[in-house]
Amino acid sequence: MTEPCVLLIDDENEMRRSSAQALELFDLTVETFSSAEPVLELIGYAFNGVVVSDIRMPGMDGMTLLQRIREVDPEVPVILVTGHADVQLAVSAMRAGVYDFIEKPFAAQHLAAVIRRAMDRRSLVLENRRLRAVAGKRDDIEARLPGRTQVMVDLRYRLRAIGATDADTLIIGETGVGKEVVARALHDVSSRASRPFIAINCAALPATLIESELFGHEPGAFPGALRPRYGKFEHGRGGTILLDEIGSMPFDLQAKFLRVLQERIITRLGSNEQIPLDVRFIATSKVDLEAEVAAGRFRADLFYRLNVATLRVPSLAQRQADIPLLFLQLVREASARYNRNDIDVPPELITDIATRGWLGNVRELRNAADRLVLGLSPTPEDGPPDTGPQRLADRVASYERGLIASALVAHGGSLKPVYEQLGVSRKTLYEKMQKYGLDKYARLDASQDDA
Repeated sequence: MTEPCVLLIDDENEMRRSSAQALELFDLTVETFSSAEPVLELIGYAFNGVVVSDIRMPGMDGMTLLQRIREVDPEVPVILVTGHADVQLAVSAMRAGVYDFIEKPFAAQHLAAVIRRAMDRRSLVLENRRLRAVAGKRDDIEARLPGRTQVMVDLRYRLRAIGATDADTLIIGETGVGKEVVARALHDVSSRASRPFIAINCAALPATLIESELFGHEPGAFPGALRPRYGKFEHGRGGTILLDEIGSMPFDLQAKFLRVLQERIITRLGSNEQIPLDVRFIATSKVDLEAEVAAGRFRADLFYRLNVATLRVPSLAQRQADIPLLFLQLVREASARYNRNDIDVPPELITDIATRGWLGNVRELRNAADRLVLGLSPTPEDGPPDTGPQRLADRVASYERGLIASALVAHGGSLKPVYEQLGVSRKTLYEKMQKYGLDKYARLDASQDDA
């Protein structure tokens, strides 16, 4: 386990320096930041330390940082500091799960004492996790990727095996299945767990700045480049870089990235100096990259270089038996996140949830859990769930709808394998799809199935 550290964020230079110096006098290891965004790259399940942040800052403020950290690991202690006497803000922070809330000006001794208590708590959390893993009990990977179906058991087994190596990895799965969760888990079980985890959305990078964002630049490399800048690749040295939706990377940039993968060397724009790069690359894709290669939109050599270690994340349709327990876990997490009491979910609602077709996968199911905790209908398209007694015909219809929806999801909206699997005619299937409002899930070219 790495030495405990304090990540200190404050946009005021003098306050940041003086606070860090005061804490170091109490034998605390401190890293300072002028903004919140870089801190998120250091937070993970293996993070051994405490976050201390000013609450009012330009860009990402302290409350937003708290929320983002809790999405990664809700047991990371976050201490918020403010110069504004604001009782309502303090109450909101406590409800959001902050470890403590301190008002400026504060005594360094008091802050150091709070930090030490938070570090003790974090050390206990990490030790308990380690002991559970050693004892063979349900570990953090199973908590983050729950499920008893064989496809999930196999995924966790492969994740642990690949995570223990330094191999670059390709993660494939539909939208909403949790590919980034798998990527973070890979990082956290690796030897790089205490180093940065840099997530790059290839689809969101501006085409005109993408090389500068990834490789960095020197002054004068292009108009407006006044100062040297680290790129995201260089910023992630020693850690893991996630290339989300790599299929969206421009074709001309793929060749340059392939060279980085092979040689682990980068060159900033406007420079001839080669910089060694010690990182692990993880890429995700929701599209079939082999098909993209065949269509000429993705380089074959890059695909085969990435395809050494591959993890396929199953859709909910492929692990339908996991849906009830997964939904209940998401409801518990939502209750804690919104500071609500635990909810008793009616069996009728669980049955309805389990038999629906979740085209948005875990992301859509999590939204349904959030709506339920907030007092809304988890399935707004059908109105509030009827949790009272149901007639047999209603239960049969609900079950039938769920079977058809799941089969449609599993076969990508193609009708022929669905009606063959269910043992009905094409006409009967389509009539039932219209009856249950599922015809919108049919693939546009499904009429060609019988051709």
